[in-house]
Order: sequence, then C-alpha cells, then structure tokens
Amino acid sequence: MAVAYTAQNRHLTVALSGEIDHHRVRGLLEDMDRELDEVLPHTLVVDCRGITFMDSSGIAVLLRLWKRMEALGGTLQVTGLPEQPARVLRAAGLQRLFPLD
Repeated sequence: MAVAYTAQNRHLTVALSGEIDHHRVRGLLEDMDRELDEVLPHTLVVDCRGITFMDSSGIAVLLRLWKRMEALGGTLQVTGLPEQPARVLRAAGLQRLFPLD
C-alpha cells in the first residue's frame, strides 16, 4: 500500500492506494500519527481513489483519524471512495460521523 501526504496551511491530504487490511494497518497508523503530529491540521482529507480493497481494518483507521481530528478541533473528510470500500464504510455507519464522498 502506498501513502502520499500533501500539507498546506494546516490542511492535510492523505492519498491512499492499494489494499487496506490487517496486515498493513499497523504501519499505516504509525505513519499517519507522525504526520498528524507534525502538521496539526484543521482539515484532514483522506483520498481513497486508489484503494483496491478494504476490510474492517479500514474502519479502524478512519475511526482513529476521526478521533484525532476531533481532539485537534478539526474535521475529517473521506473522498473518492471506490464501490467496495464505500460499502464497507457505509455498512459500519461511518457516514454519521463524517462525510463519505
């Protein structure tokens, strides 16, 4: 899985690609935590266009990011969801916490 970060004026975009499953989540969370600590964003956009597969581990990642952004007083947006990850996230009801576009 590849992750690309773009930060500007406390706006952070995280572009994810590949598979998000339990094998890859630990390193992803550690990497994202470092980036959030460095940027301290007001807005975090997670660009999911490149995701090819997501299981419940993706739910855990987004919940953790949402909690971090709540603690920072910021917002989380999830964009570019392919069909399979969108089904997983909507089945979990995450659209009630933050926008899923």
